[in-house]
Amino acid sequence: MIKFGTGGWRAIIGEEFTKENIQKLALAMSLKIKAEHVENKPVVIGYDRRFLSKEAVIWSCEIFGQQGIKVLFVDRSSPTPLIMFYVMKHDLSYGMMVTASHNPAIYNGIKLFTKGGRDADEHQTADIERYLEQADKLYVPDPEENGQMPPHAYQELVKNGQVVEMNPMNEYLDNIISLINLDAIRERDLRIAIDPMYGVSLTALCTILSIARCTVETINSQHDTLFGGKMPAPTENTLRNLQNYVLDRYCDIGIATDGDADRLGVIDDKGHYLHANTILVMLYYYLLKYRGWRGPAVRNLSTTHVLDKVAESFGQKCYEVPVGFKYISAKMQETDAIIGGESSGGLTVKGHIHGKDGIYAASLLVEMMAVSGKKLSEIAEDIRKEYGEIHMEERAYRFTAEEKERIHKTLMMDQALPKIPFEIDHISYMDGCKVYLKNGGWVSARFSGTEPLLRIFCEMQTEHEAVMLCELFEKFLGL
Repeated sequence: MIKFGTGGWRAIIGEEFTKENIQKLALAMSLKIKAEHVENKPVVIGYDRRFLSKEAVIWSCEIFGQQGIKVLFVDRSSPTPLIMFYVMKHDLSYGMMVTASHNPAIYNGIKLFTKGGRDADEHQTADIERYLEQADKLYVPDPEENGQMPPHAYQELVKNGQVVEMNPMNEYLDNIISLINLDAIRERDLRIAIDPMYGVSLTALCTILSIARCTVETINSQHDTLFGGKMPAPTENTLRNLQNYVLDRYCDIGIATDGDADRLGVIDDKGHYLHANTILVMLYYYLLKYRGWRGPAVRNLSTTHVLDKVAESFGQKCYEVPVGFKYISAKMQETDAIIGGESSGGLTVKGHIHGKDGIYAASLLVEMMAVSGKKLSEIAEDIRKEYGEIHMEERAYRFTAEEKERIHKTLMMDQALPKIPFEIDHISYMDGCKVYLKNGGWVSARFSGTEPLLRIFCEMQTEHEAVMLCELFEKFLGL
């Protein structure tokens, strides 16, 4: 029942996200760790603010303890990038984070990290799924479980040192602070609104920005496992309150992060929502023009090609990979790229961790405003003038099992397409179907790796063209 997608294992609470499955996954991880002879190194585990997140860590600790594997338990809700950083900094073999990231509140899940603090790639997750078959046969529920939390078995593990409760937040923050030009930010006296979306970024962001002498104001900071009735994803639709707050309070920027703080959403000084594509382009432009860095960029196939134009204008290259941040981080290492990102709001910059970090990205954006001496809206306008206006249209469709089979056959097996009124350059089936047009535009259709959705993305020079191409695919596929 446990299957890994592009962002770890995610499941509906009470259906597949259950104590038994969580413990089976911990047992499978234990078997893998022992088979690789790395049981001498502890596993670090963290959790977010979702329902049953902390309990899931405790249930996992019980299994690791039974198997003689030490656990470093970050004993308060924390950002996912903190766990990735700790795995990297302390040269651990594995780390785990209990989170379903930006999924709806009825979901929870587990992300796995491997040596170097990287997202587990498809080879690692396939390996874990094989060990899950063994774990399914070996798993025996605790007959003495009395329902109390934390259970007696966990308390014993803490007492004998098999589980160590700790908080490495200072290490993580010190690393980000060392990478940011705080002196430049201090000179700007910026007013910043933060919306953690009821998630885990507040402590980290407030600490960094307060040290930089910014005026920090927050909304949606309390613990709410229902995320205020919205998805904890920083999109234009979910950040209306932050937009209003930025305008009402005359803020220089509004910063939002998703449930586990690895993705970023931004509102500019005029109250406009900045798409993740725009943020990625702005930061790459800043690193090249203002910091003087040189190096390629990496993006997934659903992310803007404006990044390619920025790279080309500075004599650099932009590489395209499938959806899933593990592909971005792997390509960055291979090509020594300085930035990598995706249109859903995740990005990483060379010199920090090998995965998404909304907290570091937000800090770098604030630095960009301070060093350039410009407002966010002005920087975005400068880039539009230099690289041209584009429009991206995004659609998502739910489907039944029968419809998925039909759509997959049409797109991937028959490789059929609607009649497209633009000249096609080439077509890729690397991850779903992506059609590249000779005018520089493109359209893609692929199944989500984290939710039961078909996603269609299209980038064209005008909104009319982008909408029209999406509707062509929608009608052709019977969506």
